[in-house]
Amino acid sequence: MPAEDTYAGGLRKVARVVLLDPADRVLLLHGHEPDDPADDWWFTPGGGLEGAETREEAALRELVEETGITEVDLGPVLWRRRCSFPFAGRRWDQDEWYYLARTTQTATAALGLTELERRSVSGARWWTCRELEQAHETVYPTRLAGLLRTLLDEGPPATAVTLDTEIV
Repeated sequence: MPAEDTYAGGLRKVARVVLLDPADRVLLLHGHEPDDPADDWWFTPGGGLEGAETREEAALRELVEETGITEVDLGPVLWRRRCSFPFAGRRWDQDEWYYLARTTQTATAALGLTELERRSVSGARWWTCRELEQAHETVYPTRLAGLLRTLLDEGPPATAVTLDTEIV
């Protein structure tokens, strides 16, 4: 989460990736507060825009940095969401766009993490929709299991769906 991330109207512009493998499993990263590994959650790969890059460029860059996955077909924006949450001693206010992506590359290696990410990301896991629906862990966005079920049953929406604002 570099300092040079692009902000608009006080909101950090973020690109996230809903990455599906050939079995329709979704890749989530396991994160936690840097000083409290017990305060943990699962989330989609992605992060803030840097410099003049587009959201699509940021989505692909972040995916490589956080997962090592380079063989990706980036699809449409599925969802848009504004969120606000405390993390690493500050409040983050974000405008997130979630891109659908597919890959056949399922091995992950987080080789491009920032110093803060190295202290707060503890791994990655492929989840089936059923596993997400039955999970007791915290997952962001909080309705991801239902959103994923709709995506798998109906395909991508014609235009990006605006999700409820989430404030933690």
